[in-house]
Amino acid sequence: MKRALVSVYDKSGIVEFVTELIELGWEIVSTGGTYKKLKEANLEVIEVDDVTGFPEILDGRVKTLNPMIHGGILFKRDNRDHVNTLEELEITAIDMVVNNLYPFEETINKVGVTEEEIIENIDIGGPSMIRAAAKNFNDVTTLVDPNDYEIVLGELRKEGETSWETRRYLARKVFNYTSYYDTLISNYFNSIEDVKFPETLTLAYKGKKELRYGENPHQEAAFYEETGKVEGTLAGAEQLHGKELSFNNINDSNGALEALKLFSEPTVVAVKHANPCGIGSGENLLEAYNKAYECDPISIFGGIVAANREVDVHVAEKINEIFIEVVMAPSYSVEALEILKGKKNIRLLVIDDILDMEYPELDMKKVLGGFLVQDRNTILFEDEVKVVTDRKPTEEEMKDLEFAWAAAKAVKSNGVVLVKDRATVGIGLGEVNRVWAVGNAVERAGEKAKGSVLASDGFFPFKDSIETLAEAKIAAVIQPGGSIRDEEVIQEANSNNMAMVLTGIRHFKH
Repeated sequence: MKRALVSVYDKSGIVEFVTELIELGWEIVSTGGTYKKLKEANLEVIEVDDVTGFPEILDGRVKTLNPMIHGGILFKRDNRDHVNTLEELEITAIDMVVNNLYPFEETINKVGVTEEEIIENIDIGGPSMIRAAAKNFNDVTTLVDPNDYEIVLGELRKEGETSWETRRYLARKVFNYTSYYDTLISNYFNSIEDVKFPETLTLAYKGKKELRYGENPHQEAAFYEETGKVEGTLAGAEQLHGKELSFNNINDSNGALEALKLFSEPTVVAVKHANPCGIGSGENLLEAYNKAYECDPISIFGGIVAANREVDVHVAEKINEIFIEVVMAPSYSVEALEILKGKKNIRLLVIDDILDMEYPELDMKKVLGGFLVQDRNTILFEDEVKVVTDRKPTEEEMKDLEFAWAAAKAVKSNGVVLVKDRATVGIGLGEVNRVWAVGNAVERAGEKAKGSVLASDGFFPFKDSIETLAEAKIAAVIQPGGSIRDEEVIQEANSNNMAMVLTGIRHFKH
């Protein structure tokens, strides 16, 4: 008779699964809450104590850590010495292990949880048991996911045993599962010790969603959700309408979302290829949308629109005038949804807490052969800004400079933005030198450049950019400062009656 050891925290479907195992001639060994649940269902089950000859001890911390259990799991059926050892010690084979672990992830995310409760939810016996069974997958079936119960039962009904391919598939799931579980534990201990960069870095992501393709059709791709807090992110978004999100949709939408979080008043961010092509703030969302649109009516076509207020019927009508891939907002009015859903493929996302900035995760970039890890850039201004020119910005110019500084933080380096009346009017980004970025922003702004202000994510290494700005009649500039030629740059601004503000902080984004 085949024997299965069943001990699960997630008990969904377990009674039905074990019932059919018994009907198929399997003997069941169980422990703890699982044993109690199976007995309550009037199923014939052997308690682990009767197998080990030893009671559970230490409040249940030790129950399956016993040679009578692990010997029955780990012995090689085709190894005569192993078989003889089990016969001599009267150890019965265990041919299936059904187990899932204490809810460590749920526990660490509970409000007000104590360290003692967290520590007690670190499973010891379970990982040992399923790792042993998965290692011996040539002979043992290991189940950690209730979704796999029917696969196993189907093979048992048809063939009387599971296939080698299925056992290896299940073993792979076990090691992914225990690796994820252990990573959560190591990350917890790193966090309580305030260790940002541990000796070895392990990452825990879940909920894989396979995508049609990656950045290009020949690339395979998937989307994983970060552990912990996902509210206010794309991982926590609800899709109300439209086709599935693609790799580029997700990447571009994240660029829009990160930019949107920098503004508190009614704001719309339009993005193309993960870079803003228009940002506008106003008294209401319609005004904000119009400002964002007017910055670059060409590039917004086929782009992403992110809003930090409810999308109403008026904004929906404007969005519907052009082709937009994705719209993100905290909510939509009933009328707005009806209008937007008139287009079959537009993706409509609801993101609660869309302005939330509190994300403790690190920023990471993959490079060939390694991984770069840093703090997320959550600071906008580090200290008070410093006016360094003879002319001080007016009150309105200062408001626009602050808006421009936030907008510049959202664009790729070398990046600059021109702003007027809390709206971008020209954006220069991703250039290999700053004077080209300035020239592109001025050219794109056209007549709207006159009287606008400029923000630069890095300092000006030469005065040539200021000369270009002066020709375009730019009123004021905000930049980090820190160049060896700062004085030369400041003097050029003075000679053109241009106000200049230094922030002392840089916002490169590569």
